[in-house]
Amino acid sequence: MFAQRLAQVSASATLKAAAAAEALRRAGHKVVDFTAGEPDFPTPEHVKAAGKAAIDADFTRYTAAAGIPELRDAIATRYKGQYGVDITTAEVLLTAGGKQALFNAALALFDQGDEVITHAPYWPTIPEQVKLVGGKPVIVQTRADEGFAVHPEAIIAAITPKTKAIIINSPCNPTGGLVDEATLTPIVDAAAKRGIWIIVDLCYEQLIYDPVPHNLVKVLFDRHRDRTVIAGSASKSYAMTGWRCGWTIAPKELTAAFNVIQGQTTSNITSITQKAALAAVSGSQDAVTMMLNEYRKRRDNIHAWLTAHPAIKCVKPKGAFYLFPDISGLLGAEGMKSSADFAQALLEKEHVAVTAGEGFDAPGYLRISYAASMEDLREGATRILRFAESLQPARAGASR
Repeated sequence: MFAQRLAQVSASATLKAAAAAEALRRAGHKVVDFTAGEPDFPTPEHVKAAGKAAIDADFTRYTAAAGIPELRDAIATRYKGQYGVDITTAEVLLTAGGKQALFNAALALFDQGDEVITHAPYWPTIPEQVKLVGGKPVIVQTRADEGFAVHPEAIIAAITPKTKAIIINSPCNPTGGLVDEATLTPIVDAAAKRGIWIIVDLCYEQLIYDPVPHNLVKVLFDRHRDRTVIAGSASKSYAMTGWRCGWTIAPKELTAAFNVIQGQTTSNITSITQKAALAAVSGSQDAVTMMLNEYRKRRDNIHAWLTAHPAIKCVKPKGAFYLFPDISGLLGAEGMKSSADFAQALLEKEHVAVTAGEGFDAPGYLRISYAASMEDLREGATRILRFAESLQPARAGASR
């Protein structure tokens, strides 16, 4: 009945968990929801004002599919200032969030049977989009005891004659891990030697907590510019998830292909959003700094609260706004064999919604978004710890 390609694609585990939490909330329960991958802050005032001004000026018609030139220019200017690279307007295209940026790349580049390498734990959209266009995801695992570090030799070892692209996500959703310049450089050189595309998801690029050599754009532009795609977004940095604004930076020939794809699918992103994003990208960045500092405090607190329990292990994330704790030490009790079982029981018994690690190719883990108030983080952590304690007697009995 449906297209065959859908048989290979899975639904979003995060959206499924969020829907279950919403059902409990509608039933009258106080749910602490840690599933959402979006800031809980309001969009900055000057950004909202620009959107309102666009409406008042009747800037409500179609724009070019690629977006208005002044926003594309502003994105090029920001990357020049942040990364020291020269980008032309013809290399920038505006998309409906980071997802469309990545999907445009998948549609334009991947043919049936092409292999695409990425690292796990991963954001599920990355391999699912590869499968949706007929490609084959090739997954390179990272390890918690190594801080979820990506090892370039492992990526390079996964390359075959069928490899079309390598997708890097840094900071990483769900682990908060970073790929630094020294790690990326040998991967880029190997890709350049073989003519392989590199796509870098930088949607959390402004949410990095400590100084790390993270000028991935410069590394790519200096060594492999003709086969590089950068996917960026206003969603996380500027609390603009609902506005739907992302972008690609790619060679102008590929950007022209993206323009064809959008021209025959969504066309331009919302005209009002483009004016708001222009204010976000080119205006004051004080709100970004404020949010980053607050996320750092939240990270430090919830990490300390949860890891006080000896069975919960967690690498402190270096970027983004997710904890990715290992709760395998709590499994085995009361028939709970997986982190999916744990997440379901936690929701039912304590009304805390988290996303199970299976959706990120990481069984035994949970993704916890700390894009929530400190009050909700404290309450949620209390409930998680209470639930964890309730499992200990059963585990002790099972071990005898």
